[in-house]
Amino acid sequence: MKIEERYASNPDGFIAYDTERIRKDFVINKLFEKDEISLVYSHYDRFIVGGIMPVKAIKLDSFGLLKSDWFLERREIGIINIGGKGKVIVDGEIFEMNFKDALYLGKETHEVTFSSLDSANPAKFYFNSALAHRKYPSRLVRFEEAEKAILGGAENSNYRQLNKLLVSSILPTCQLQMGLTEIQAGSVWNTMPAHTHSRRMEVYMYFNLPENQAVCHFMGRPHETRHVWLHNEQAVISPPWSIHSGVGTSNYSFVWGMAGENYDYSDMDICTINQLK
Repeated sequence: MKIEERYASNPDGFIAYDTERIRKDFVINKLFEKDEISLVYSHYDRFIVGGIMPVKAIKLDSFGLLKSDWFLERREIGIINIGGKGKVIVDGEIFEMNFKDALYLGKETHEVTFSSLDSANPAKFYFNSALAHRKYPSRLVRFEEAEKAILGGAENSNYRQLNKLLVSSILPTCQLQMGLTEIQAGSVWNTMPAHTHSRRMEVYMYFNLPENQAVCHFMGRPHETRHVWLHNEQAVISPPWSIHSGVGTSNYSFVWGMAGENYDYSDMDICTINQLK
């Protein structure tokens, strides 16, 4: 298991960050390695971001920072498969996951094992985990079951499909919310107009990005923005005070995951385009 720990940052101090410091504190460069669990423990809402690409079966164990006997002793987790078909064995129950399916596991789940159905085309299990105050039942949410909405339009280069997977309108969670957005061919912008939400943090993980293409991700307070360039299957942590928006050199998809005080999806403060600086 590869573990990184990331600390929270003050927005006033963030103004002075150079590119290297922004990437060090917020960008997650590599999530998927064969037969490895890679994760980042963020001090923003104690959020964990991770990736697992199993050629052989891999068990999700606890680690020192958690101070717990097993990973989900006091946590919940959301898992989205962005690779080949795979399965997750949860306390003896088997959940088979196709591309873009999502799985929620509640607090007090003991044993979680990940594997691929075809080792030549391994699954890529991307996961987010947050602290949990009570146990909710495990549930597999097929991509076809997602709440879907069309946002933006081709005339503004932000035509995209929003797919809500692990959200309060589909299943109960303590605070975790996850889904994925697909930018349609010919469009490049996501989450524009941008927004902030002071009562929860968020992480974007970009995928389905063609080779030699990239996304320019914008962050910072609306009047003091910065940017970083991200490539396929890289992620970026977004503090509650920061916008989170990107523009690609091609169309792409991204998984979004949130946790904090409020999990009402519509809880956001919109920043009009002419407010951004």
